[in-house]
Amino acid sequence: MKVLLIGDLMGKPGRWAVSQMLPDLKKINQIDFVIANVENAAGGFGLTKEIASKVYSYGVNVLTSGNHIWDRKEIYEYLNKEPNILRPANYPAGDPGKGSVVYQLKDGTKIGVLNIQGRVYMKEIDCPFRIADQEIEKLKPETNLIIVDVHAEATSEKMALGWYLAGRVSAVIGTHTHVQTVDETILPGGTAFITDVGMTGGHNSVIGIIKEDAVTRFLTQIPNRFRIAKDDIKFCAVSVELDQNTGKALKIERIRIDMPPINDEMEGD
Repeated sequence: MKVLLIGDLMGKPGRWAVSQMLPDLKKINQIDFVIANVENAAGGFGLTKEIASKVYSYGVNVLTSGNHIWDRKEIYEYLNKEPNILRPANYPAGDPGKGSVVYQLKDGTKIGVLNIQGRVYMKEIDCPFRIADQEIEKLKPETNLIIVDVHAEATSEKMALGWYLAGRVSAVIGTHTHVQTVDETILPGGTAFITDVGMTGGHNSVIGIIKEDAVTRFLTQIPNRFRIAKDDIKFCAVSVELDQNTGKALKIERIRIDMPPINDEMEGD
């Protein structure tokens, strides 16, 4: 079977790219299951119920996130109601939502998805290694197909988690830094890995932000409003082929597609 994981959707340009690419991509590549990281889907910061519904409508099955999931408080209550939107599992117990899910496809196949956040240069939350251990133990009795979204800043931490989980999960896919890496591989034991799947959004930018806004922040150190870049839109993802019986990865392939220019009439904010 084939799983597609789409890199961080950055606002309107990211959502538009997914709406345009995903239906045909699923058919042509015979994709069975789709995950998208959506923590930047609402104007670049956070997620809303309405935008989550739009992303589902494009053909995405499970939505993962990261530190920006908390940027819009209106999503908190929805996280408790919607099992297929994940926040990192290693946030404190009692926080809204949950960090893993077992999704059942129409043919009865069950796929586990786990969302973990790193701690290097990020919030000092619970240990991603130990929490991953706990969550995988919960998922294993139901399925041997387990995809892990590691939302982390440090390349070293993502790689360490890849090696730590090698042979125990189907794939460890890095998100958060918005720059697609070229280190996709199959680790020992049959675990697909990439340090970062990249960003789906405007690449003529500073990780999806209009260049001038980002440069001004660095120069002045004064908070300023960040606007979402709409130029040079790219669709970034990875496709992972899995052995449905063993849960082991057979192949991982980077996807990076140039999109036509977006215009202001396309699909909301």
